[in-house]
Amino acid sequence: MAYLVSDPRKVTTLRFGEMKQRGEKISMLTAYDFTTASIVDHAGIDGILVGDSASNVMAGNATTLPITLEQMIYHATSVVKAAKRALVICDMPFGSYQVDRHEALRNAINIMKRTGCDALKLEGGSEIADIVKGLLDAGIPVMGHLGLTPQSINKFGTYSVRAQEEREAEKLLADARHLDQLGCFAIVLEKVPAVLAEKVTHNVGCPTIGIGAGNATDGQILVVDDMLGKTQDFSPKFLRRYADLNTIMTEAIGNYITDVKNVSFPSAEESY
Repeated sequence: MAYLVSDPRKVTTLRFGEMKQRGEKISMLTAYDFTTASIVDHAGIDGILVGDSASNVMAGNATTLPITLEQMIYHATSVVKAAKRALVICDMPFGSYQVDRHEALRNAINIMKRTGCDALKLEGGSEIADIVKGLLDAGIPVMGHLGLTPQSINKFGTYSVRAQEEREAEKLLADARHLDQLGCFAIVLEKVPAVLAEKVTHNVGCPTIGIGAGNATDGQILVVDDMLGKTQDFSPKFLRRYADLNTIMTEAIGNYITDVKNVSFPSAEESY
């Protein structure tokens, strides 16, 4: 059954805005495959992000930079097949939109046509304003992403909290306003001070989705493998684990191995 879901209709970008207006918090998780997305969607999540974090979670890369456009299309296609209610947003991977507006638009259209996802997410503020406008002008919904932007990790040199200094905080607020004015339907705020995230939330019309940004944002997002406890070596301050699937899965697999070694599986009842 779905939790706390009073409206079974398909979630849209318009409904994201309506949720902000009536003060209803927006719940989001990542997903990268059909089975996980099916469970997440059935549970009643509002939005699923097919994040370029698949580069880390699914492919074992140290950063999000290596994942390709084709890989993102593969993951997004799988998730869209499973999502009946949730809004599905796909990350545009590093290198797919930074070159110029025309290439960004071609790649964005490619993702939308081949995956059937509902919207795209891009990292950056005023630096990519022209690209964001190009996508919006083409009718493609865009979610912004400010604060810690993992595709720029080599520029930052650290995954620590962003916008703690006044100058960067002012720029982030200005970028958020700019993205909002352009027409982004939502903005992710990652690893920024809670006070700043609250200020941004009150200064933009579109919903803000926080990850490591306090609880005053209009919604929250976590990586599903992290919050389910499948990963164990990633423990940032903002992460709350709601299960320990790592231990559960390890024990289950161990029991299976034991049963195979002891020839207790399959039993007569499990054989044809």
